[in-house]
Amino acid sequence: MKYCAFLRGVNVKGTNMKMADVCQVFKEAGMNDVGSVLASGNIVFSSDKNAGDLKRILEQAMSVHFSYEAFLFIRSQEETEVFWNSIPFEKNDDLHMYAFVGNPGVETVLMEEFTKASKTENEKAEIIENILYWQVPKGNTLDSSFGKVLGKKNLKDQFTSRNVNTFEKILKKMIS
Repeated sequence: MKYCAFLRGVNVKGTNMKMADVCQVFKEAGMNDVGSVLASGNIVFSSDKNAGDLKRILEQAMSVHFSYEAFLFIRSQEETEVFWNSIPFEKNDDLHMYAFVGNPGVETVLMEEFTKASKTENEKAEIIENILYWQVPKGNTLDSSFGKVLGKKNLKDQFTSRNVNTFEKILKKMIS
């Protein structure tokens, strides 16, 4: 089965790694057809194992190899397609759109945080297919009230986010 591993916190805040090295770790952990998409920690691969086992195996392998506490989220090709096909917002060049990949139920926790946060004009969030999508004006992502919540230490093992365009690139790599 084809999967994508979405790594949290890669190439930000001092956790730097080359995607070629990450791919090598995946290969050494027994994954097949390994390739990366962008430098933000999206690894496409094949395996006959289930997602839960893959998460444990790959987090351990990444933690040992890179000497950091690795968090990653595994999605099948079908699940990754849902992220791309369920975007609730219209494309707008002035706005960023993100989707959150994480543990079951994290979308509800994040929506509660979004509801409490102060918002800029055109900033909104919506849950579709158990996925939280967030739209924010370009240049406001890290400065927004909700953007600051995303860095909370108590949430670091719960989710990661990607610009929705990343899902299209990942799916193209999975199909090729």
